Amino acid sequence: MKHSWRNRPTGSWYARLWRPWVHLNPFRRPGDSLGRTKSVGIRDLVASPEEVEIRPGRRWRILGVAFALLFGGLAYRLYVLQVLEHQTSVNSAQSLAYRVSTLPGARGYILDRTGRALVSNVSTVQIQMSQVEMYLHPDAIGSLALLTHQRPSAVIAEVKNPQYNVFQPAPVVTHAPVAWVDFIKLHPSEFPGVVVEPVSQRSFPLGGTTGSQVLGYVGPITGQEMAQNPNGGYQTNSVIGKTGVEQYYEQFLRGHDGESVVEVTSTGSVAGNVKTVPARTGDTLVLNIDGGLQRALDGYLAADIYRVRHTVDSISGVLPKAPTGAAIVLQANTGAVLAMSSFPSYNLNSFTNGLSEATFRQLNAVGAFANYPIEGEYTPGSTFKMISATAQLQTGILSPYAAVNDTGVFHVPNCTVGCSFRDDLGIASGVINLPAAITVSSDYYFYNLGYLFWQHQAQYGTTPIQKVAAEYGLGQYSNIDLPNESLGRVDSLATRKMLHATAPAAFPNAATWYTGDNIEMAFGQGATAVTPIEMAEAYLTFANGGTRYAPEVAAAVLTPGGKTVVRYQPKVLGHVALPPSVRNPILQGLIGVVNNPSGTAYYPFHHYANFNLNSFVVAGKTGTASNAYGQEPNSWFVSFAPATNPQYVVLCVVAQGGYGADAAAPVVAETYNYLVKHPILPPTLVASPVTSAPTSKATKTKKHA
Repeated sequence: MKHSWRNRPTGSWYARLWRPWVHLNPFRRPGDSLGRTKSVGIRDLVASPEEVEIRPGRRWRILGVAFALLFGGLAYRLYVLQVLEHQTSVNSAQSLAYRVSTLPGARGYILDRTGRALVSNVSTVQIQMSQVEMYLHPDAIGSLALLTHQRPSAVIAEVKNPQYNVFQPAPVVTHAPVAWVDFIKLHPSEFPGVVVEPVSQRSFPLGGTTGSQVLGYVGPITGQEMAQNPNGGYQTNSVIGKTGVEQYYEQFLRGHDGESVVEVTSTGSVAGNVKTVPARTGDTLVLNIDGGLQRALDGYLAADIYRVRHTVDSISGVLPKAPTGAAIVLQANTGAVLAMSSFPSYNLNSFTNGLSEATFRQLNAVGAFANYPIEGEYTPGSTFKMISATAQLQTGILSPYAAVNDTGVFHVPNCTVGCSFRDDLGIASGVINLPAAITVSSDYYFYNLGYLFWQHQAQYGTTPIQKVAAEYGLGQYSNIDLPNESLGRVDSLATRKMLHATAPAAFPNAATWYTGDNIEMAFGQGATAVTPIEMAEAYLTFANGGTRYAPEVAAAVLTPGGKTVVRYQPKVLGHVALPPSVRNPILQGLIGVVNNPSGTAYYPFHHYANFNLNSFVVAGKTGTASNAYGQEPNSWFVSFAPATNPQYVVLCVVAQGGYGADAAAPVVAETYNYLVKHPILPPTLVASPVTSAPTSKATKTKKHA
């Protein structure tokens, strides 16, 4: 017989195990024995109707609470929408009925001192597309390629221009023809994601190669630039000055965007204009630059360097590489920058009409984007002798008319190693004084001067020449109103320690300064390297009698209506003590450089100058500065004129160009040809020049950051 657990014998082990828990059996009825359980039916599990208590009120209360919670939540949500988020709701509702678009503000003009436009604006139309839209609507690429007569790959390359982020429309075509624009507007379904945008672009009435580094270019704003100007009002499609005065005076030149609000229907049609806030054109920047002189100087420098590159140095037999060069014209009594040229250069139109990746790499490889007048650092050579001569006469260590016998080789007294310093080519100048030493550029004379200062450190200190150089502005920032100015250096023990800390392998001798070092420093060699603007500033200071001015590119800022915002006045940075006893002997030597048949620049000026050198007297100094072994010297010429009443300071330097008289002096002579024929007049402060817009034509845009 099969037993269930309920029917097990009471004496079995099942019963003994179950008995303590049997009272918990839910099916057990009163009176049942612990050992046996009565079978259970459905009637045993469900109560009869008469046994159940009827409680309708409790059910209604539960339903009431539930509905109260629902209505409470609904009321709270209405409160949030209509009170707490009222403005958000209004804005959201209005956004369904209105469309807001930005009206870009045009940048301000950049004018030269005569009122001619160096940089203006031209209105054009761009066909644009962003990378995101390209991925969403790939078929539009084929439509654009067919319309613009390009390969699809070329269109994709334009859209993927690295200057623009993936959400920012990039120009595919600049100066789009009217027929293309109309076709896109008439067939929008074929060009999803394509934008036709009227834009204001920079144009260059004097040509895109005139003063490129000084003017600079603009480009799309980056995320980093937006972060640096959080309150500037820039949009993701804004342009911003990247270099030159476009960058330095961005706060004035930038246009201020306007806004257009129109009402639209549910289908997207425009129902009417709601509000228009007109865009505001940026301020006009008037420069001290003379456009005609600037264009001429650019041409002189470029032509000269091409000539030098194709002319074998008659002394070394080497064809100079002449990789870079700089030329500067300053106003002697104010510091105003009248012209500033850099070589190699680039065409500013490339940044407007499109700079290909290949062109960018080529220009970057030759250093075309550097502004060498303020960024280039060159050993100064004999141009430094004017500074050493000033220290000589200020201290009185040697009379200007004391006779020194230039034998062609200077032997350091009581020296056993590295004791001889030769004049250039070992040519002896004979018995000379300071003016003659400057005129013929005697190295021997300044070797001797460096040695004298070394011997009399107890009386004149360890750095008398360096102190004068600093007063002239060498090794100091010129404070020119352009970005990215480099800082030159004048050789000294402190300078060598600094260089060693920066580049130990290149400058291993950090803790040494010997007689020979002092001798080399006195004639502009050693570790001395200065920027052209520093040297121009030094000669400007000497020319005007000792006042050191900051070079000023800008003359004024005007509103578009012609009201003066800022008028820049000459900035005095310091003074150099140049009484007649100090200045006159040096001036006599500098005049002799050009006008004395023994002068180092006599030949080039009498060959290239087409003005009367007796009535318009030029004073100056050549410089032929040694470079690393195997390289041609740096070629310098620094000058001012008229010598007795200086108006202009003109400088040229050609890196690895050879002799200063051969490479640099011709550029300066030709510049004076222009200045004599076209004297510089005071600035004309006008706000809106008359310019002619360039002919509109389709141009593929290939820009690079």
